[in-house]
Amino acid sequence: MSQAQSILLESGTNELEIVTYTVGENLFSINVMKVREIINPFPVTTVPESHHAVEGVVQVRGEILPVINLAIALNLKSTKPLDQTKFIISELNQMKVIFRVDEVHRIQRISWEQIDEPASLSMGLEETTSGIVKLDGKIILLLDYEKIVCEISGTGYDNKSIAGLEQKTDRAEKVIYIAEDSAMLRQILEETLSSAGYTKMNFFSNGAEALAQIEKLAKEQGEKMFEHIHLLITDIEMPKMDGHHLTKVVKDSEVMNRLPVIIFSSLITNELFHKGEAVGANAQVSKPDIQELIGLVDKLVL
Repeated sequence: MSQAQSILLESGTNELEIVTYTVGENLFSINVMKVREIINPFPVTTVPESHHAVEGVVQVRGEILPVINLAIALNLKSTKPLDQTKFIISELNQMKVIFRVDEVHRIQRISWEQIDEPASLSMGLEETTSGIVKLDGKIILLLDYEKIVCEISGTGYDNKSIAGLEQKTDRAEKVIYIAEDSAMLRQILEETLSSAGYTKMNFFSNGAEALAQIEKLAKEQGEKMFEHIHLLITDIEMPKMDGHHLTKVVKDSEVMNRLPVIIFSSLITNELFHKGEAVGANAQVSKPDIQELIGLVDKLVL
């Protein structure tokens, strides 16, 4: 195995591989870790009363998978017939789906530092874009696939699942830092944790911002920093710095390494769990399991 290949197997390097593809005239990308397979399309069985972006279902090696037409989901124009497109089989949020795209290009390795947060450059797709990267003079959008799937499937984050949790007054005294690039998820986490009794939260839209504040605490307070922060919850995929690299830096520090870290991500699968273990995460929870997240927070800080 070459050195370059070895690096890709390591965790915490702040690198990722992306598959670039087009829908209409637009260039998009998806994290390779979410891609199970890319295949040629075949006839789809329509499902009555399904979401307008769901073309139907297909059977792939014994599994029935929904096919999401990204052109329709993103309100873009695509004139390619089915047999000239590609199916991207993806696994996220504990489910598998197929995204139909016009053309798949290539795999590229980049750093999370190259990815900027969504802005006006998102070409009207700000609500479904999680990052922007400029490569070879082109703008490539990294979509928020979790949000797209949640909105189409109607599944997502249910605050009612924590309604029966025992209220513990100690929760109100704990300070939690949360690194999450999705505005939707930040709001859901704030509402959910507050409902459970955790009211002291600091939110950051990427790992770099969270690390800067944690390092500032460590520099100014030393061991006393743990009077001001009790837990870090981090996503994996974030512009500038991903959650694996953030966790690794925290756990490699002689001062900060006592800070418990929970990775809360759609990328927590049996195949990828080892990546969080390698960087020293105390716990890992797959989105959208909010109830399990609250239970682990209690276990680590109470």
